[in-house]
Formats: sequence, C-alpha cells, structure tokens
Amino acid sequence: MDSIDAWVWWLVGAAGLGVALVVTAMPELGMLAVGAVAGAVTAGLGGDVVVQVVVFAVVSTALIAVVRPIATRHRSQRPQLATGIDALKGKHAVVLERVDGRGGRIKLAGEVWSARALDAAQTYEVGQEVDVVDIEGATAIIL
Repeated sequence: MDSIDAWVWWLVGAAGLGVALVVTAMPELGMLAVGAVAGAVTAGLGGDVVVQVVVFAVVSTALIAVVRPIATRHRSQRPQLATGIDALKGKHAVVLERVDGRGGRIKLAGEVWSARALDAAQTYEVGQEVDVVDIEGATAIIL
C-alpha cells in the first residue's frame, strides 16, 4: 500500500465517485470526483497530505456552491419552445362539424381533430373560429 503514490489513490477515488455518479445520477458526486482529481494533481506536484485534502475540499465545495444552484435554476425553467400537443394549446381552429359537450370536429394546424366544448352547454357551429384550451388524448378541448 505504501508503494502506491497518493495521486493514484486520488484517481481511484475519483473513478469510484464517477461510477457512483453514473449509477445514482447525483451530480454532486461528479463535483466530488473533480475535487479528487484536483487532489491527485496536488499529490503529483508534491503537495503533502494536508494540502491534498484541503485542495480536494476547496475544489469540491466551490463546485457544489457554484454549479449546483445554476443547474437547479436551469432544470426548473420550462422550455421556451413548446412542442407536440403543448404547441397546440392556445391555437385557433375552425369548426368543421358542430361541436358540443359530446364531440365534433375541428381543423387545427392543418389537421382534422375530434373536439369537445369545454362548457358542455355550449355549442359551436360549422365555420366558427374557436380557441384550443387543452388536449385530452386525441380530442381538442375548445372554447
């Protein structure tokens, strides 16, 4: 054990943290792995054990303190470009067959969709322009 240099142990620790990162998907483990690599570099440059541990702690803490809030903020933002059925919500459509609370047909984004009125008592006649408020399965809910 004494014949193996300290930098090798730091790299083994970094590899172990990298494997744990992949298995658990906890980004903090990746930041600790980078700290372990910094400890390995410090050991390779001749730093003693205390300096190696301090470098590991400082680099790991700095990464967690800086990167984690940025990643959390980025993860919580909704995508600015709506796709799929989310892109159809709020669009205008034209009634092709009378639409009421039980059903009907509309032309939405160049396609024929089954539709149903949001208010079951409301009816929409052929040619009337309506707004899509939601999509439930393959049925547009209109208003």
